[in-house]
Amino acid sequence: MSLKILWFIPTHGDSRYLGTTRGARATGLDYFKQVAVAADTLGYEGVLIPTGRSCEDPWTVATSLIDATTRLKFLVALRPGLMTPALGARIAASFDRLSGGRLLINLVTGGDAEELEGDGLFLPHDQRYALSDEFMTIWRRIVAASHRGEAVDFDGTHLKVKGAKLLYPPVQAPYPTLFFGGSSPEAHELAARQLDTYLTWGETPAAVAAKVADVRARAARHGRTLTYGIRLHVIVRETEDAAWDAARDLVQHLDPATVAAAQKKFAAMDSEGQRRMAALHGGRFNPQDIRQGLEVAPNLWAGVGLVRGGAGTALVGNPQQVADRIQAYADLGLEYFVLSGYPHLEEAYRFAELVFPLLPLATREKLSQPAMTGPFGELVANSYRPPSAEPAPPARAQAVAAG
Repeated sequence: MSLKILWFIPTHGDSRYLGTTRGARATGLDYFKQVAVAADTLGYEGVLIPTGRSCEDPWTVATSLIDATTRLKFLVALRPGLMTPALGARIAASFDRLSGGRLLINLVTGGDAEELEGDGLFLPHDQRYALSDEFMTIWRRIVAASHRGEAVDFDGTHLKVKGAKLLYPPVQAPYPTLFFGGSSPEAHELAARQLDTYLTWGETPAAVAAKVADVRARAARHGRTLTYGIRLHVIVRETEDAAWDAARDLVQHLDPATVAAAQKKFAAMDSEGQRRMAALHGGRFNPQDIRQGLEVAPNLWAGVGLVRGGAGTALVGNPQQVADRIQAYADLGLEYFVLSGYPHLEEAYRFAELVFPLLPLATREKLSQPAMTGPFGELVANSYRPPSAEPAPPARAQAVAAG
């Protein structure tokens, strides 16, 4: 199986350190383009663009990056309750057409009641999933029917359309791949009924295996087959000690008050996934031993989740260790790996240069760009080529490193 490796556009900000303004970057379009072009050139499958009050609008950001990239796909959010399914269908189809079929859809129900109320959505957790189910039913029917020039009627509890029609169908038929992540039984059932790819946050392999098994069984009852993926941060260095030193640097400016404030906010959310992320670390933080209580499985570190909502775990280790942990998740049936690192520009290069060469052969071949020629690396004394390293990195990663 060829793994699909995606990166992340940090539209809520980027930094060398968590929980502080030290080392922080004022992100904007130029920086988003730098990260997107790096991911595109290095061979990442696509980029996740986050959504929420703390982020720039994901559709605006994604559209601004179409011309800056050539192959890169964009995983962009649909938000039931914040937009109508017919409008969401038009936006998605237009983006897919303008990008030449490079759209991936990320369904986001939301888990922060305070934020959702600020956006005008007041439904409790279970009803949001019922709304999302109706939203996706309408959205899928509208987009699929657009290829046949047909209209759609639907009369549900939360949503109703009459004669809904999409005049300009997307490039991808019947529609772009639909991603979704959630940990509650309602979320698993929604994924099984409506979505194509189920994404989990980076829990332990045993926990991920249980979630995948549950979603797979639910999908089978609906006569459906899904693909699976995981959302993780990565901290990879040439040695394991250097990787853990980098993790220690990432949280070196955290203070207990900041951790406590973040955990209080996360505890007020009604997201089962956020609850599970918080349970991995319990708010415990020992600056003298960042692995104590936070290394929840070999090379799986929950320290990011001390102050970051959503995905809160990172793979930490040398290149072979990180590649082995990715393979362990792949062995559970996971195909998509949505990754990020701090800062996102430098870490996109670092991960590609150190880990891409160690991924399964089918993935390396997919990442490789044909007909690339040397020299790779800076010439020595204006005429001597540096010796090749073993194992040789994929051609595309080599070419970028040479630039």
